[in-house]
Amino acid sequence: MPIPTEPIGSIPRPQELIQAFEKWERGGLPDRVMQQMAEEAVANTIQRLEQTASPIITDGEQTKPSFATYPVHRASNLAPGGVSIAFGDGHTRQLPRLVAGPFRYTTYAATYLAAAKKFANRPLKQAVISASALSLLYPAEGIPDYPREQFLDDLVEEAAKDIRGCLDAGAAMVQIDFTEGRLALKLDPSGSLLNQFIELNNRVLARLPPQETFRLGVHSRPGGDLDATHSADVDYAELLPALFRLNVTNFYLQMASEQNREHVLEQIKNLITLRQRVFVGVIDPINPRLETVEEVRDRVLQAARYIPLDQLGTTDDCGFSPFMDDASTARDLAFAKIAARVEGTALASERLHSSSAAV
Repeated sequence: MPIPTEPIGSIPRPQELIQAFEKWERGGLPDRVMQQMAEEAVANTIQRLEQTASPIITDGEQTKPSFATYPVHRASNLAPGGVSIAFGDGHTRQLPRLVAGPFRYTTYAATYLAAAKKFANRPLKQAVISASALSLLYPAEGIPDYPREQFLDDLVEEAAKDIRGCLDAGAAMVQIDFTEGRLALKLDPSGSLLNQFIELNNRVLARLPPQETFRLGVHSRPGGDLDATHSADVDYAELLPALFRLNVTNFYLQMASEQNREHVLEQIKNLITLRQRVFVGVIDPINPRLETVEEVRDRVLQAARYIPLDQLGTTDDCGFSPFMDDASTARDLAFAKIAARVEGTALASERLHSSSAAV
C-alpha cells in the first residue's frame, strides 16, 4: 500500500473573505452575504486541494475564525483578557476568559464538515481543538458558583460531543489540535502541566467508541502563526513520552522545520507501539520557499529508517493559516507545497515498496 499523506487543516483564506469576515463581525455585512462568500471559499479550496491529488482533504478551515476558539465564538459568557501566548517574533495571541458557567460550545466542528461535504469528492478530514487548550479559558482566580471541577466535567462532555459529531458525520479522520503540548513544557519544565493536559484529553477520548480509535489523531507543533512559533526551543524528547500516552492511533508531528530530525526520529523509534502511526511533517508552511518533490522524498526516506513502513505517513508541519487574519503565506504557495508533499511522498513510497519487494 502507498504511504498515506494528509493535510493538517488550514489554508490561507482569500483576502476578500478575510475582509468580509471582519466586516461581518462588526455587523456591517448581512449573514446571507457572509454565508455565500464562505461557501465560495470552501468550494474553491476543496477543488484546489483535490487538484493536488491529496487522497484526503479538508475544508481549509476557511470559515473558522480561529482553530483554537471556534467552539466558543460569540459565546455570551466570555470576556477579553485571558491567557496570552507569546511568539518568537514578539507578537502575541490572547485567549478570551470564561466569566460565568456553564461552559457550552456555540459551534461544533461537524457543522464545518457538513458544509464541506456538499463540494467534496474525496474523504474529508476534520480538525478539532483539544480540551486542554480550552481549559485555559478558565481564570486562575476561579468563577463564583462554578468551580473548576465542574467546568472540567462540562468541558470533557462538550469536547467528546464535538469529536463524536464528526465521527458520526462520516469524517475519514478527526485530528485533535494540541499545539499547547510543547508550550506546556516551556511554561512548566517540570512536566506537571503537560501531564494534566494528557490526562484531560484522555478523559475525553475515554468517552468515545474504542472501535473508532483508528480514525482519531493528535497534531503537535511548536505553534505556527504569522511565520513565528511559540515553543520551537523545547526539545521534542521532553514531549514525546507523554504525547504517545494519548489514546489515539495517529500522531501528526512537525518535523520539516526541526533542527535535528534524526534526534527526534530516534525518540519516535523507541516510543512507537504497534497500534500507532506517525505522520511526519515534510513541508514547512512558514518557510516561503517551495520544497522540491525530491526534498520531500528524501525526508520520507529518512523517516523510514526509523519508523516501520506500515506505520509511516506524511503531513505538513502545521496548518498554513490557523487564524482568520493570518495572511502571511500566499494561498497559491500553500497549494503548491501540498502538491509537492503528495508527489514527493508517492516517489518515496514507490522506492521503499520496490526495495521491500526486492528483498
